[in-house]
Amino acid sequence: MAVSVPPPRTRSSATRLPAALPAGVPAALPATPAIVRRPARATGRFAGFALRRLAGFARRPAVLAWGLAAAFASLYACVAVNRHRRGLTKAYDLGIFEQAVRAYTHGQAPIVPLKGPGYHLLGDHFHPLIALLAPAYRVFPSALTLVVAQALLMALAVVPLTRWAHEVAGPKAALLVGCATGASWGIVRAAADDFHEIAFAVPLLAFAATALGRRRPLAAALWSLPLVLVKEDLGLTVAAVGALIAWQARRERRRSPLPGLALAAFGLAATALIVLAVLPAFNPGGGFDYWRQLDGGGPSSPWGLPLRLGWPPVKWLLLFLLAATAGFLGVRSPLFLLAVPTLAWRLFSTNSHYWGVSYHYSAVLMPVALAALVDVLRRSDARRVRRALAVSALVTAVTLPLYPLHEVVMPEAWRTSPRLAETRALLHRIPDDATVAASNRLAAQLTGRAEVTLVCQRPVGPGPQWVAVDLRDPSVQSPCATADTARMLAVYRDRGYRPLVDRDGLLLLQRP
Repeated sequence: MAVSVPPPRTRSSATRLPAALPAGVPAALPATPAIVRRPARATGRFAGFALRRLAGFARRPAVLAWGLAAAFASLYACVAVNRHRRGLTKAYDLGIFEQAVRAYTHGQAPIVPLKGPGYHLLGDHFHPLIALLAPAYRVFPSALTLVVAQALLMALAVVPLTRWAHEVAGPKAALLVGCATGASWGIVRAAADDFHEIAFAVPLLAFAATALGRRRPLAAALWSLPLVLVKEDLGLTVAAVGALIAWQARRERRRSPLPGLALAAFGLAATALIVLAVLPAFNPGGGFDYWRQLDGGGPSSPWGLPLRLGWPPVKWLLLFLLAATAGFLGVRSPLFLLAVPTLAWRLFSTNSHYWGVSYHYSAVLMPVALAALVDVLRRSDARRVRRALAVSALVTAVTLPLYPLHEVVMPEAWRTSPRLAETRALLHRIPDDATVAASNRLAAQLTGRAEVTLVCQRPVGPGPQWVAVDLRDPSVQSPCATADTARMLAVYRDRGYRPLVDRDGLLLLQRP
């Protein structure tokens, strides 16, 4: 008897339609699941490809480091430029540094009218390295040139620390250290806070500390030497770098400690020379203006120094956050000693602005803290490494919303308010190359195209051609006292200045 054998089941026959279908069932129904699954599989393949590519980038230290640096530079610049657009930058300090760089651009001494008539800025702080910005400012003569340059310099600190962390602990630790550096509270606060000379110090310290950790004394010395041209107190940090080089040489017994000791002596001598001779030579008063912040404010008893170091308790917050940024484990690294000179003058000072975590002064501490963290990773067990990295990441995550970087995702930060439109209209009425006496924030909008002084300063000669004041500016009391501003406005009115704008706290006067 013949037996009929069914044909073999193939991929095409498995989805073949039956000979007859019930009425009302579309013939394409069996093919629908395949159509639905195909995009899902494509999406999954794309996501997997993207993740593999990202993982491949993370395994390449140079790509990871420079990629993170570019991302943070873009974020810093975005926030800083937008804050200037919104009129949140100030004469102290963006306007002051723009006037100095503008003078360097024309080959002149850094005379800054915002500090006073004929005031030479090298008599305030010693920062000739900012003259390097003159070529860029000549091409783009705007305050935005300074804030963008600061964003690039600050982000550059991510590169050496990320690459070193990759070398020590692998790509995951490198990614965490790079993000912790770029999003650290000190750097983020400084990158959005006008412009300051320490923008040059942040990458220099990152490269110097990384070279120290890698036992490359010559590179560490060369990276640290320019610090004496950034600010007068950083010569003490150069001395600390030299002391660590000498300590490493003595401990390893493979080279002489004399080069390190010579660098330490140079740092101390440079600080002494600048503070005792250079700054007084340019200062209108013939001295160093900040001595009075270090020689008073504390008891004269033997207990005075410890009391000034640890009181008031806001100083504890600074020390706690710094140690936590280093994962607490980083305080065991010798590299953490590089923070001692900066911490010493800040804690001994009677200026309360130096004690906390609200201004730009902590930016130079961030690369030191993160370098100390990387340094101890290679000498610690896996459990301690994970805990230290977790603490550093937690500090970054907790402090990030408190500082201006989050403005990138805030819709209200990108709107143009009616008040801002009125302020722009007022400033637009002031012609280029005019002489202007302005309040703090309005002055920062004008320094690129006019000769600007503060409204509270007594005028020289016939006085400025224009007076522009925003009485609702929350920074109007610093550096000008409210009483001084009111007194000078009365003087200008007595001299016959005509009010062109006088509404809602915005005031524009023109000299007759």
